Amino acid sequence: MPELIINGPAGRLEARYHHETPSGSPIALILHPHPQFGGTMNNQVVYALYYMFVERGFSVLRFNFRGVGRSQGYFDNGPGELADAASALDWLQLQNPDARSCWIAGVSFGTWIAMQLLMRRPEIDGFICVAPPANLYDFSFLAPCPSSGLMVNGDKDRVVPSASVAELSVKTKVQRGVKIEHAVVPEANHFFQDRIDDLIKLVGTYLDRRTEEMEAERKGA
Repeated sequence: MPELIINGPAGRLEARYHHETPSGSPIALILHPHPQFGGTMNNQVVYALYYMFVERGFSVLRFNFRGVGRSQGYFDNGPGELADAASALDWLQLQNPDARSCWIAGVSFGTWIAMQLLMRRPEIDGFICVAPPANLYDFSFLAPCPSSGLMVNGDKDRVVPSASVAELSVKTKVQRGVKIEHAVVPEANHFFQDRIDDLIKLVGTYLDRRTEEMEAERKGA
């Protein structure tokens, strides 16, 4: 998996990319946790999500936000990171112009950026939010949420209480036909220490089901 450099709004963005050669392969973009608290694209949860998508035949991209690793620029507390994510998605779509579906995933702070990007990019078909910081960031811009997805957290998370994620998943207004599901990983903390396998099994089961549903809808259209 060679190092990749993408041109971002504040300079280069360091990235890792897996490409699927079959035409029409789905794509996924993964966003890492808060840069000022040690979040990088090599975060264990980001890494595990990346390979979960790879194993399911996705072309997958993960990258470092501005100011992280070899990515240029400085932390911008949201707007700049959103611009970075938009540039990364542009690059991913250019490499895969025939992708049959587009997914976005985020971890903690990365979920806040991912959902903002979701609101701006109607081509995103689904999302995975791992430990969304519902008690720390304002998610009210999801009005209404345009795509179905999964919000998942650990029941031992001391950073983001499970109740706040449950409330976010229930109270978020959605477009017709859109469903936000919420799941909890038992005994998992904010970092899913010793529970990453449980997380990936849960998320993978959800993704498999959604993929089957989307394929059935496509064939029935």
